[in-house]
Amino acid sequence: MNGPATAMRQPGSNTPYDVAAVRADFPILARPVYGKRLAFLDSAASAQKPQAVIDAVQRVYGEEYANVHRGLYFLSERATNAFEDARETVARYIGAPHPHEVIFTRNATEAINLVAASWGRSNLSAGDEVLITELEHHANIVPWQLLAQERGIVLRVAPIADDGSFMADAFYRLIGPRTKLVSVAHVSNVLGTVLPVTDIIAAAHAAGAWVLIDGCQAIQHMTVDVRALDCDFYVFSGHKLYGPSGIGALWGREAILEAMPPYMGGGDMIERVSFDGTTFAGLPHKFEAGTPAIAQAIGLAAAIRYVEGLGTAAIAAHEAALLAYMADALASVPGLRLIGTAPGKVSVVSLSADFAHAFDIAAIVDREGVAVRSGHHCAQPLMARMGVEATVRASLGLYSDRQDVDQFVTALERVRRVLG
Repeated sequence: MNGPATAMRQPGSNTPYDVAAVRADFPILARPVYGKRLAFLDSAASAQKPQAVIDAVQRVYGEEYANVHRGLYFLSERATNAFEDARETVARYIGAPHPHEVIFTRNATEAINLVAASWGRSNLSAGDEVLITELEHHANIVPWQLLAQERGIVLRVAPIADDGSFMADAFYRLIGPRTKLVSVAHVSNVLGTVLPVTDIIAAAHAAGAWVLIDGCQAIQHMTVDVRALDCDFYVFSGHKLYGPSGIGALWGREAILEAMPPYMGGGDMIERVSFDGTTFAGLPHKFEAGTPAIAQAIGLAAAIRYVEGLGTAAIAAHEAALLAYMADALASVPGLRLIGTAPGKVSVVSLSADFAHAFDIAAIVDREGVAVRSGHHCAQPLMARMGVEATVRASLGLYSDRQDVDQFVTALERVRRVLG
């Protein structure tokens, strides 16, 4: 099996960011698509995996797989140690005070639903308000709508500006005495807008509200420190952080999690069961019923180590420069409209064209080896706000390079010539 990436560095290293070496760590980027070089520009949906992650998952299944927390034999102990080490790695990566505050879930969607079902049902009643924004992913809309139907809570929605920017005055005016939870994206998955979450958290806490941050589009692009943010819940999905699918995490403050009832019942989340009743295990196992995603959690830890080896600051600088290059390159294509141009945005360009539908664009550029996303991106209310039914979304990762962008722009020109 291959060793660590040749581009790996110690945090703080002055080694220049070598995107060619980084790309070599991702086997899938070497495969052609329709005989063309693969330009993968859909990392916001799900990022590709470095060899280090592939090796880690393969090692679990090939050398040390067994169920965790339940066996006294060698393989079970090895698997349990690796699984719990993965929890510690996640906790360290996000600055969590304690590893047992990290709850493994299938993804961020399940994590938000866990909070809505457990914390929400225990703490929200008719007339209480949950505040979100117009740029949220469906995963941060639908769970609260379901709770509104069940409990009669009120879902308040803060507007965003025409360029996709956060509108501070409008948002803070919506925080009031009935606001019990503020639940917002750290970064928009469609627009790349970075919300001022530190200010949002402070304002919500001043009003006595709790705060959940959806970090799916932030965790892979910037340093996240939940203690510095001072949020109450933070969620993310591993597959966007170059880890396996089927694994995500909920971080919550210990006192809040302790007070929350279990989300699901079953094995491994109990202390004692009888037909007269059940007592539950402590954190984190109270929220992790059944056999967990063992290999996926260990793979996520490998992904985190890989990202740390490159350095989040170096990744952010590389992606910022490439985002600026892509915006300039797309400006040269007549008939394109960029959707979301907020200052300080990251990683994502969404666009529409007057010469073709988003679906047609995505299908045609695919034949040129370019993978982009088209549609509403699980953000239909945001699409309505921006006045479009669908966009083409090109999103960057730590392995993206100028050739990817050039290939995309050339493919767009071909679409314009064919359909324009």
